[in-house]
Amino acid sequence: MPLAFEPYAEQVEVWPKAGRHILAQFDSESVIVYQAYNPAIGRFAVEHQTFGGDFSFSRMSWIKPNFLWMMYRSGWGTKPHQEVTLALRVRRAFFDSLLADAVPSSWDRDLHATPEEWSRAVGRSAVRLQWDPDHHPNGGKLDRRAIQLGLRGPVLEAFGTTELLEVFDLSEFVAEQRAVLESRGVAALVTPRERVYLPADPATAPRLKLAAAE
Repeated sequence: MPLAFEPYAEQVEVWPKAGRHILAQFDSESVIVYQAYNPAIGRFAVEHQTFGGDFSFSRMSWIKPNFLWMMYRSGWGTKPHQEVTLALRVRRAFFDSLLADAVPSSWDRDLHATPEEWSRAVGRSAVRLQWDPDHHPNGGKLDRRAIQLGLRGPVLEAFGTTELLEVFDLSEFVAEQRAVLESRGVAALVTPRERVYLPADPATAPRLKLAAAE
């Protein structure tokens, strides 16, 4: 299934302005997440439609469903070892399981009574959760928060193999849009289509402290 793209100026009009929201491209079966890698890892994944080669399954790897947060993190594909931008289509049920199992990367007293309880939960979980400021295409911080998920162990292996449906190399697109942004500004920018994503399990949204839809 091909990726969908829309003018940034049109999308920003329907996106929430503040609060914790999961912005993503998704359909009934899958969700798109993003990562940026060095050429060796990125090209292997594109060629084989799975991870391997120089990719390490022994470390934690962070995925982001928000394209512009990925662009902020990778400097629009210009930072060392982040030159290859991948769009990764994963099973929607798997993505929902990540959200349900995720433990925050810092102590939240609403979820864990003590730092020690939180620390034990971190040790048991293979999924880490972090909310960061979302970013304007030019890099400025926004009031809206963007999610990223850290995966390790068997969950990371599943992500990189059995739960991965399709791998797209967006490096050329990223370079083109970086040039558009520099020469013509955000009014001409095109980005992958994203809308607010709600987890399948109603209990997950309050646990993640997702903001109500505007």
